[in-house]
Amino acid sequence: MLLSKQKVALESLVSRQFAGKLLLRNEIQLEDKQFEQFLADGVLRPSPSIVKQLFSAICQRCGNRKKYLFGRIPCKQCNQNHLYCRKCIEMGRVMECEPLYYWNGKEVVWPIIDQPCTWEGELTALQQRASDRIVSAITNKEKELLVWAVCGAGKTEMLFPGIAEALRSGMRVCLATPRADVVQELLPRIRNAFKFVNIQGLYGGSEEKTGNAQLIISTTHQLLRFKAAFHFLIIDEVDAFPFHNDPSLPYAAKRSLHSTQSTTIYLTATPRRNQQLRLWMKQLPHVFVPSRFHGHPLPVPILKTCTSLKKDIQNNRVPYSLLNWMRKRISPHRQLLIFVPTIELVEQLYKNSLVQLPQQKLLTSKNRIMCVHASDPERKEKVQLFRGKKIDILITTTILERGVTFPSVDVAIIDASHRVFDEAALVQIAGRAGRSPDDPKGEVVFFHNGKTNSMVHAIDAIKSMNKRGGFI
Repeated sequence: MLLSKQKVALESLVSRQFAGKLLLRNEIQLEDKQFEQFLADGVLRPSPSIVKQLFSAICQRCGNRKKYLFGRIPCKQCNQNHLYCRKCIEMGRVMECEPLYYWNGKEVVWPIIDQPCTWEGELTALQQRASDRIVSAITNKEKELLVWAVCGAGKTEMLFPGIAEALRSGMRVCLATPRADVVQELLPRIRNAFKFVNIQGLYGGSEEKTGNAQLIISTTHQLLRFKAAFHFLIIDEVDAFPFHNDPSLPYAAKRSLHSTQSTTIYLTATPRRNQQLRLWMKQLPHVFVPSRFHGHPLPVPILKTCTSLKKDIQNNRVPYSLLNWMRKRISPHRQLLIFVPTIELVEQLYKNSLVQLPQQKLLTSKNRIMCVHASDPERKEKVQLFRGKKIDILITTTILERGVTFPSVDVAIIDASHRVFDEAALVQIAGRAGRSPDDPKGEVVFFHNGKTNSMVHAIDAIKSMNKRGGFI
């Protein structure tokens, strides 16, 4: 009898850790004896990791079907060559001879939290309308809802009542976003708004690994490890790379839903064509927030032609048009975000600026300028220094195009005609300026060597949002 009670207690403890997961054996932190016992009892179930079909194979973790994204590797245990999936290998190698495991024991009952939200702020009328619509989607068990809100509308705060409603109903919640930087920014804000709720942040390199909290903030890639987990799923920046062009991420998001009655909320400031088509065909319910929370319009970018942009940078010069604009900025006290299309150009422009900007009296100290990109090991620290106003100028790639907030910045895009700057990226980058009610009029400049459709459409989109917000 005692052994039976201990077994039930152990199973209950382990269920919270593994329920809603799809894991490799090396991700399951159980001793072999316990693991084998759970398999024998049927509370852990193996599932093929790669399913072979007549002329193809399918990875059961990421849904990959592309032949060139499968490889073969010798297996030490089987002494055979086995298929493995190269598509999701960063999450741990999936091989055809090693199954994935999922929890098949008693379903976890998540606590009902009566007053989960400790945020004391107030929503604007437009934010409240969107927030009420989100709550309605949850209570009515709607399948999906798109929240289309301009950059700086305060989408995170709009989510608080919906998250609170889900927690009051004993639901499990995940807010997934494409980039680790955004998870790191959101995590303290959400924890401050839900001080008594168990919240975990999951991203590559995060200290928290278990992913067993009731409220999860994660990158979309982390959803590859979940199955039938969440009653309420929020996909932030649904239009952003890599979510919009990587089929494995929508596949993982759909599989992570607890049931067909789970609700998914999509957040975006720049819906893609396929989403706009679904809106037009009335296939996707949505709510639209046309203005920023502080009631000021979005800054409209200015176009400046500079035919020798890349040549100047490669020849150890800061482009003259950029220097000239910096001298004439309306508010030179603002910090400056400079976006550049490639890492190589970021580093070269940074070196040039270290020499020329102090000479031009546009920089008081070399310590007041930095550059950052995805491969930078000090990426997080530099962003924090910029946020804390310890540096004046930050040169960056598109890693900071969305999901980060700085209170008072001007924005410059160098070589805005580069293909990396599509319409959505340009709108998002422009949205970094003017986000604070204390300084809502940041400047945005597109420096280019030839106007593109993306630039024209981005400016038209921003003007359209301002018109719909009543500013034109």
